[in-house]
Amino acid sequence: MRRCVALLIVLLLSLCLTAATPDASIPYFRSQREVTVAAPDRQNYLVVDSALWSQARPDLADIRLYDGATQVPYQLVLERAVSSTDEIEAKILNLAQRGDHTEFDLDVAPVTEYNRIRLALDRKDFLITATVAGQDSLAGKTSPPWPSPSTLFDFSRESLGSNATIRLPLWTFRYVHVRLSPGILPKEVQQATVAYQQEKKAAWTDAGSCGMDGGLKRTTTFICDVPPAMPIDRIRFEVPSARVNFRRAVSVANEKGSQVAAGSISRIRMNRGGTTAVSEDLELNLVSEYTGRLTVTIDNGDDAPLAVEHVQPQSVQRRLYFESQGKTALKLYYGDEKLGTPVYDYGKFFHENPNAVEAKLGADAANPAYTSRPDERPWSERHKAVLWAALLIAVAVLAFLAVRGLKSDSGNPASGDHANP
Repeated sequence: MRRCVALLIVLLLSLCLTAATPDASIPYFRSQREVTVAAPDRQNYLVVDSALWSQARPDLADIRLYDGATQVPYQLVLERAVSSTDEIEAKILNLAQRGDHTEFDLDVAPVTEYNRIRLALDRKDFLITATVAGQDSLAGKTSPPWPSPSTLFDFSRESLGSNATIRLPLWTFRYVHVRLSPGILPKEVQQATVAYQQEKKAAWTDAGSCGMDGGLKRTTTFICDVPPAMPIDRIRFEVPSARVNFRRAVSVANEKGSQVAAGSISRIRMNRGGTTAVSEDLELNLVSEYTGRLTVTIDNGDDAPLAVEHVQPQSVQRRLYFESQGKTALKLYYGDEKLGTPVYDYGKFFHENPNAVEAKLGADAANPAYTSRPDERPWSERHKAVLWAALLIAVAVLAFLAVRGLKSDSGNPASGDHANP
């Protein structure tokens, strides 16, 4: 009897823990869109737009691509900027002043490929150029100087930032000869590092719109309405090209008043002694949670308000990469909140082809085959009353058996109480 009751309890617990794993099926998707494949003989991708964000799940896990009734594997990729840099210190050789300027050589070994040289200069408030030439040995013939000198500057006095990086194409020279224009003494050259920087630019999608909302005496304010389900990754500012040499603090708050970003925007065009420094940073990244409305505030300080022509929230593109296997027309389905993230072999071996072609998405439409999913909750969720009743009965039976067993044991004499003959 006890064994039967124990088996009953185990069965009931297993029913509590058993849940069906939903499978993708076309009738369970609320929405669909036609997909026109631009190049059926190569890798294609779809861009997740605002309409898709508004109808699919926030994590995009319910998106499925179909060729008829067959799923087409895809890989969801976030098209962020990627920069890979490993800096290694170079040896500074032959550091000396030649006439009115400083020159030196760099031994970049063991680095074999590089495209950046960064100098550490013990000097503030300067604007110079750096001319470089590569060579395979110090005693060998020096190659002609790289025709594009780099502009190095420090505008600490104006609070406009600094730059001490020399940009190059991919070089393999063992030695680099550096010549700085007048303004830096040899003793102010503290260190040099070389790096091979690989960059992939981000791809962006406009998301929502902004309008000026006036502001106080020292600030300019913009109100931005953004799609509630679409992530906002940065805000881009457009300032007339004639407006230069500014740096303004910027903050962004959501509709609850919580700050979600803070930073600055700037544009530099300074000329000193015939050398011009040009730098521009008119984007502000967002890394926090936000809601459907953003307030952007520019702090003008005691300067005249900055003439901002346009403020645009943007989202990093999310792309679905796939192979169409020669097909020119597919269908995209979404809007099934029960589905989990798909797992394809395609993703395990995925490589983003730089020559991939964008496929075109048709208009968002209701799925004519849509029907709601059957109740796929565990048995215990659908029959809670029966489950609890069975559990209570099982517990009562076990309690009864335990009490009866105790009474039975108390009525039997202990084996150790028998007298010896």
